[in-house]
Amino acid sequence: MPEVSLLLIVIVVVALAFDFTNGAHDCANAIATVVSTKVLTPRKAVIMAATLNLAGAFLGTEVAETVGKGIVRPEMITGCQLIVLAALVGAIIWNVLTWYLGIPSSSSHALVGGLMGAAVAFGGWETLSYQSITFKVVLPLFLSPLAGMLAGMLFMLVLAWCVHIMNPTQASFVFRKLQILSSAFMATSHGLNDAQKTMGIITLALFLGHWIPEVHVPLWVKIACASVMGLGTMVGGWKIIKTMGHKIFKLEPVHGFAAETSAAFVITTASHFGAPISTTHVISASVMGVGAAKRLTAVRWGVAGNLLIAWVMTIPCSATIAGLFFLLFDLAGLV
Repeated sequence: MPEVSLLLIVIVVVALAFDFTNGAHDCANAIATVVSTKVLTPRKAVIMAATLNLAGAFLGTEVAETVGKGIVRPEMITGCQLIVLAALVGAIIWNVLTWYLGIPSSSSHALVGGLMGAAVAFGGWETLSYQSITFKVVLPLFLSPLAGMLAGMLFMLVLAWCVHIMNPTQASFVFRKLQILSSAFMATSHGLNDAQKTMGIITLALFLGHWIPEVHVPLWVKIACASVMGLGTMVGGWKIIKTMGHKIFKLEPVHGFAAETSAAFVITTASHFGAPISTTHVISASVMGVGAAKRLTAVRWGVAGNLLIAWVMTIPCSATIAGLFFLLFDLAGLV
């Protein structure tokens, strides 16, 4: 077994830092609606989200394996762990920038873009696994928000009929309680999909450094990533909660329940197939779908347009940043 290198330690620390920012950045995905509708206080919501993010991270490894060996071809970059470091730097910089601006962009696609940009800077375009990228990244990139919006709209139409035949006071009480369950479901599905991405990137680094014979997630990596994401969630992303919960569509408990439940089903399904989708994309689209079910003018489409621009820009921007950092590492003689 090779000696533990300083580079590997740095990569693991930076990867866990990314996981922390992911938890803080995407905390809003699970609790924005339940906070905005005042069903839970921010403190209680964050504690619940952190706990269930932690639990969800242990429920599968399909997404981790896609990130570890389905974005780039491991055999073409064996021995170059700096690719992983450059990818993480690119993703973290993009995460921090969008967090500062309060834009709910995708941490998932920032990581995917960073990995692609660093790999191309190292070995050219042939280092990418195009078939896997097409079916597990590009198609889900477009289909998952559409699925979230459609699911949110249809589910809201069904719930609207249920609310119509219920006593208004009774309906408000029922959906305030149900929204706690839907928020918990959303937090678990977020951990299931998002925590695995960092597991995959650390596992890839271990493989490239000849620490493991194949891209398979070790138990200690699962524990570390799940724990750090939970800690990041405790920090919370209050700017993004404001955007998600107020600026797209004014939410009531029934709307929050519809959006969270629809999004969680889409995310859980994608996780089962190993697709590293954006939980941010899906919940944002679900909120829009729920708003559109009430009336199209209820959605603030200008804000939605700004979110769409951020979604489209994430992969190329993070890829560019990561590629530039890899070239800087090369110029510094580190490669």
